Amino acid sequence: MSFFGNLSTLFGTQEPSKKQPTAKKKSKLKTITPTPLQSKGTKSKPTIAKKVAKATPTPAPTQVKKRVNTAEDNQVLGDARAQAREIIVEARDEALTIRLKADNRSREANREIQQQQQSLDSKLSKIEDRLSSIDTKEERIGKQRQEVEKLKEKTVQKEEQVLEKLEKASGLTTEEAKQQLFADLEKKLGTEMSKLIRQKEEEAKNEADDKAKEILVDAMKHGATDYVAEYTISTVQLPSEEVKGKIIGKSGRNIHAFERITGVDVDLDAEPTSVKVSCFDPIRREIARVALERLIKDGRIQPARIEEVVAKVRKEIDKITFEAGKKLCQEVGAYNLPNELMGILGRFKYRFSYGQNLIAHVLEETKIGIKLAHEMKVDVNTVRLGCLLHDVGKVVYDVEGSHVELGVKVAKRFGLPKAVVDCIAQHHEDEPFSGPEQMIVYIADAISGARPGARYENHEGYVERLEQLESIANSYEEVAESYAIQAGREVRVLLKPDKSKDDDVTVLAAKIRDEIKDNVTYPGTVTVTVIRETRFHEVAK
Repeated sequence: MSFFGNLSTLFGTQEPSKKQPTAKKKSKLKTITPTPLQSKGTKSKPTIAKKVAKATPTPAPTQVKKRVNTAEDNQVLGDARAQAREIIVEARDEALTIRLKADNRSREANREIQQQQQSLDSKLSKIEDRLSSIDTKEERIGKQRQEVEKLKEKTVQKEEQVLEKLEKASGLTTEEAKQQLFADLEKKLGTEMSKLIRQKEEEAKNEADDKAKEILVDAMKHGATDYVAEYTISTVQLPSEEVKGKIIGKSGRNIHAFERITGVDVDLDAEPTSVKVSCFDPIRREIARVALERLIKDGRIQPARIEEVVAKVRKEIDKITFEAGKKLCQEVGAYNLPNELMGILGRFKYRFSYGQNLIAHVLEETKIGIKLAHEMKVDVNTVRLGCLLHDVGKVVYDVEGSHVELGVKVAKRFGLPKAVVDCIAQHHEDEPFSGPEQMIVYIADAISGARPGARYENHEGYVERLEQLESIANSYEEVAESYAIQAGREVRVLLKPDKSKDDDVTVLAAKIRDEIKDNVTYPGTVTVTVIRETRFHEVAK
């Protein structure tokens, strides 16, 4: 393309230049044309020069123009030919370089193709080698399998022959021999185990008078529960979904003011006709719940009104908590306590520990502790105050720390006796027990918490545990029926009289107990009761 472009450029620019010299030539020829020397009025004779001039013919103007044009055309053509030669030379050079580049590329492509072909050939050869080795391995494995199958068949035949010989010699089948062997072992071991268990029980009964207190304490230590649940959300029902708009307010000013004043989080997206109020402080959560219910009922929801209602509800809740604390102290017989301390105890009304209300828990625990203190003949007043105040740290929210540490600080602040402070500090075994009063507080707390139905438990896990207890008991052949009762705290097992003996009752109870210990996770204790009963009916006619 560059070659023909140069040629067109060359000849296109030379065509108009041919016309310009012709004009110049015409002008020059006009100046050369001779003019007469004499004037019109004078007549002279022709001279020799004129004769010569007449004799020599003068060339015509057109001939002179043709000569000039041919010379210039020849010059232009020469220049064009020279430029054409140069263009042709350049085109040949360019074509040569293009050809060389194409050759180099083709050589490189051929080289790459050859290398790829070689790598493919090597990979194919390796694959063929692997396939051949796999074929040989499969053949070898097939032969080994056949040999193993033959050996199995021979072994089975030999086992059958040996069993036939043994059955002929003993006169019993394999199943009959197993049953007889197990029966003999059960009979021998059952009698010995029953004797041993009864002997130990008699020894324990003989020593019961001396170790009654120790046995009671050790038995009650296992009353703690493993299941925990905390209630940190309160729900407020709405008359309609449009009320949410009033609660939110313009640009969210109402809900922001409510959360700032009460210190709670409000969730409006949980359900269409309810609002959830969440906070770890039960007092603030209760104040927010009551205040929100009153605002919804009143209908005037705005920042100033929210502040007014919350302040009023806060005063009412303080009064309610004081009355609840005063009532709790009177019910357990703890008088002459400071009013501030009774107000703190009144917060138990809105506090849940492991899903159990603290008012109910403390009241129940204190009654148990007082009863145990009377039985153990220890200081009843120390146990009463220890049980009453053992969880007081759970309703202290303005200081960081565990409820045990906070409870100890509260007791020291009000100047309570050291024995009562030790009851609070040791009721979770954070410190060694310093006396029987502290241990009784711990036991009473464990009994109240582990009582069936006292604390929240997952329903699916509860049903699964009951089914597991019954399945363990039913796995024994001599068991007719079994029932998990008292929320999984006891298993009643009924034996088949015709397939069991009196000694089996003690042995089977110990077996079921041990299997429950190893395989079941349960709060508190599980009592295994095995019953064997024989009845005869006769009809008099």
